[in-house]
Amino acid sequence: MLKPGPVTAVGTMSGTSLDGVDAAVIDTDGRRILGFGAHGYRAYTPAEQAVLRAALGCWPGDMGVAAATDIIEAAHAEVLRDLPGDIIGFHGQTLAHDPTGRGTHQAGDGARLARALGRPVVWDFRSADVRMGGQGAPLAPFFHFAAAQWAGLDAPVAFLNLGGVGNLTWADPRAAGPEVEGAILAFDTGPANAPLNDLMLARRGVSHDAGGALAATGRVVEGALELFLDEGYFLKIPPKSLDRNDFSVMLDLVRELPDADAAATMTAMAAAAVLQGMQYCPAPPVAVYACGGGRHNPVMMAMISAALDCAVVPVEEIGLNGDMLEAQAFAYLAVRVAMGLPTSCPATTGVRALVGGGIVSTP
Repeated sequence: MLKPGPVTAVGTMSGTSLDGVDAAVIDTDGRRILGFGAHGYRAYTPAEQAVLRAALGCWPGDMGVAAATDIIEAAHAEVLRDLPGDIIGFHGQTLAHDPTGRGTHQAGDGARLARALGRPVVWDFRSADVRMGGQGAPLAPFFHFAAAQWAGLDAPVAFLNLGGVGNLTWADPRAAGPEVEGAILAFDTGPANAPLNDLMLARRGVSHDAGGALAATGRVVEGALELFLDEGYFLKIPPKSLDRNDFSVMLDLVRELPDADAAATMTAMAAAAVLQGMQYCPAPPVAVYACGGGRHNPVMMAMISAALDCAVVPVEEIGLNGDMLEAQAFAYLAVRVAMGLPTSCPATTGVRALVGGGIVSTP
């Protein structure tokens, strides 16, 4: 366990978009953000992405998992060697997520990483939450609450992560802490970039729709959008979470459409999922702060903004780094785990009680 006081930590995130590993340094006492430090990025090569993609949906021991794990650990070690930090928050790579069934699987062994880097590593953040009846996701909300306080916000706001899967954190920074009743609500909104990226790879051989350029030239097919919104997930009351492949139906709904129309429709689906989720906010947020790759897609951002009465802007508007926010979150959560503080609560994952999830491995 860490002693109370300021700690320099470095966290990592390798998201469901499979583009690479983000790593970022923060200073924190486990409650407040005291400062932000250096950050780094290690892209996965196309060959590495193919191995990781083949392992999606797989569980420990399944074919392909060992090869994927080797890539994940090596990439993380490479980017972490150049960054300072007394402790490392290692999220690993989510390959499968079934919280009400088999559990959740983040590939990567933090004990091996601790030995390789000679520093303590906190890892396996989600399993304890799932064992206690939670969804195991999303886990960044406690950090989002701290970020809102760091930014000096004084009214309810929402943080919207437009990664492979979309997730929303509603936070009232006037509360004493994220675990206080009414301070926070979080859940996965639905698919965001992952299905669209899959479409672009299959149809155009590129990793994503850069700048929403293809979607901007297409039309949204309302019939496909309506069928998408008929999915039962949107009727579930939060907290709730998704696996990357839970909405594979999206590709089926646009299968017969031209490329531009398919991209426009799938972008509209991601935006519509966010808008469906906004209805669950305990009070209207004064602003929505977007992070993740989707904030670089002006078509997706415009679709979300057009339907809301508040500003929808990148988190850079309040001095945060939208590319590194999740990596910073796991640096923050690592310190909380090592200090014995909770990392999730009933309002973020649906867990039965406050839980601090994670294994601490020392070199």
